[in-house]
Amino acid sequence: MSIHHIALVLGTRPEAIKVAPLALALEARGCRPHLFLSGQHPRLDLAGLGVGHLPADQLRCVPDPDPFAFARTVAVALAPRIGRSDLVMVQGDTSSALGGALAAHDADVPLAHVEAGLRSFDPALPWPEEENRVTIDRLSSLLFAPTKDNAENLAREQLAGEVHITGNTGIDALRRLVGSLPKRTGPPVGGLPRLLVTCHRRENWGLSFVPVALALLALARSPWIAIDVVLHPNKAMADTVRELLAGRPRINLLPPLDYRAMVMAMRRSSIILSDSGGVQEEAPALGVPLLILRSKTERPEGIRSGNSKLVGTDTRLIIEEVERLLEDSDAHAAMALPALPYGDGHAAERIADASLAWLDRRKRVERPRLIA
Repeated sequence: MSIHHIALVLGTRPEAIKVAPLALALEARGCRPHLFLSGQHPRLDLAGLGVGHLPADQLRCVPDPDPFAFARTVAVALAPRIGRSDLVMVQGDTSSALGGALAAHDADVPLAHVEAGLRSFDPALPWPEEENRVTIDRLSSLLFAPTKDNAENLAREQLAGEVHITGNTGIDALRRLVGSLPKRTGPPVGGLPRLLVTCHRRENWGLSFVPVALALLALARSPWIAIDVVLHPNKAMADTVRELLAGRPRINLLPPLDYRAMVMAMRRSSIILSDSGGVQEEAPALGVPLLILRSKTERPEGIRSGNSKLVGTDTRLIIEEVERLLEDSDAHAAMALPALPYGDGHAAERIADASLAWLDRRKRVERPRLIA
């Protein structure tokens, strides 16, 4: 196998969690990737994720309220640094991922998209993520689709990139943390039923969070329930949550949690309410029923597996679904049956193998012929 120079671009905590297994898989195959950190989230626990020893450049791009302006800032900072790379890899649909894709295009370096093919089919939900992922897929030479659904989306769009169905590296990260999956066979034993709530998508900022807060306040009137709400690092969103929910009985506001603490909180919960993409992937594997605080999702597989349900931000529907799951043990048990709709925990190995094989083929084609 030839020695290849691979650049991994990331900027957010979820990206770091999902990129870490891939970086380690590449390293295990003799390819030491170079990490480029955009600065979208200022503190990434690379050491805690096991990749702190890898070479990394801090781009230190200043976050911009305009996500596309930030993506272009990342691209301008990154493009001059990746000219010697054989492949640029980005994960997901963040502004950092879009910036990495644009930089690869500007520098004429092949691009690989990890978590390709997710579609809500609505540019506004979520925004800007849906536009980001569509643009990144169009620029990519390698498209790593977590599921068959994702690959079919790419096939319908007739993109030029080579498509591989691999599973999601988020499940790899979860497997590394908690061991073999799945294990859980029922709700946590002892104590009050606990709801775990996370909410951070742009469509749920500001006044849009009010219906969710009203549902939580209504549920918290019961003395037989405890509600944990995880604050997001985004100050505006956290301030909104504090204003509406701080000091209320049976509602606990938790500071932003690191990856390990978040997974442990999920495992302690009876029901999760969240608009997070990562939580949509992790909850089925952990066997925790999930009510999705969105009207549309690009991850329908968890709904089909029976582990998740869309409730949007409808106050009445949120209350009804939580009460149904708490009162109907059969309904709860059906949603709590662990499943792996997003992969088996070996996605990083498949992505690393496919990437290096593609690069080997590319080098063989490009190698000049010797003239006798």
